[in-house]
Amino acid sequence: MSTPRRVVSLLPAATEIVCALGAGERLVGRSHECDFPLDVRTLPVCSRPRSPMGGSGATVDRQVREIIGQGLSVFEVLAERLQELKPDLVVTQVQCEVCAVSLAEVEAALCEWTGEQPRIVTLEPAALRDVMADVQGIADALDLGAEGARLRAAMRQRMRDIDGAANGLPGAPTVVCVEWIEPLMVAGNWVPELVDLAGGNDRLGRAGAHSPCVAWQQVLDEDPDVLLVMPCGFDLPRACREAATLETLPGFAELSCVQTGELYAVDGHQFFNRPGPRLVESLEILAEIFHPERFHFGHEGTGWRRLDGTPG
Repeated sequence: MSTPRRVVSLLPAATEIVCALGAGERLVGRSHECDFPLDVRTLPVCSRPRSPMGGSGATVDRQVREIIGQGLSVFEVLAERLQELKPDLVVTQVQCEVCAVSLAEVEAALCEWTGEQPRIVTLEPAALRDVMADVQGIADALDLGAEGARLRAAMRQRMRDIDGAANGLPGAPTVVCVEWIEPLMVAGNWVPELVDLAGGNDRLGRAGAHSPCVAWQQVLDEDPDVLLVMPCGFDLPRACREAATLETLPGFAELSCVQTGELYAVDGHQFFNRPGPRLVESLEILAEIFHPERFHFGHEGTGWRRLDGTPG
């Protein structure tokens, strides 16, 4: 099999992995959400939302459920554009049909192609070990196996350094990570692992499992030392706005984290929701929040922000 030279990435994390491997010049197309590194924004867009997603978190959730209820995927592949680009490798995912283009959409877009079809690489990360495996899988598909091994080693070393320093400090804070507000969901998959590596104790998320819905009473019962608001797909300003909904819930003002000023919004869209190289930066964000006396990576204001917790 020849070395792929024309790559379309339909997943932001995959785009970041390709670029981190030094193969960014092979990218000829991207998804509508691929925006990092900045120069990938000039690439042709090969996907789009099936319906405009706007309004509050509750509105977005309703729109998504309506689309899925019709047996459709939230995103669609622009089949004609994909064919025009003539990729020899397409990267997509099967982990979450709400987060990115699905494998079924890609296969449907390719079903009427004539001639040789591109190879499809699918990602399905549920935990940090899967993210590392996906890095190597993409590297191998690009005939860059050695580069993949080096990237994984560098990511692991940076994570080990933070883990060793953070978990040697006294007083691991209890933490709840809110990934969606209406309905209320807490972050799962790799996020609880990152919390642990940063020296925290995730109270409601489960490593390697999809993000579960929870009752607000469960958050009140846990009364965490730190509450993180990281709505999936929302940038930092939007996360700050969404947090205002939490502030209206009964018992919010009495939470220990609110009383002590340990309420934060983080940029889930650019960091925590992307299972790729910047999960290391996501870990740095958590370390800064949990142990500000020890860690200073410079992410405050861009990756995270303290909220005052004042209703309204």
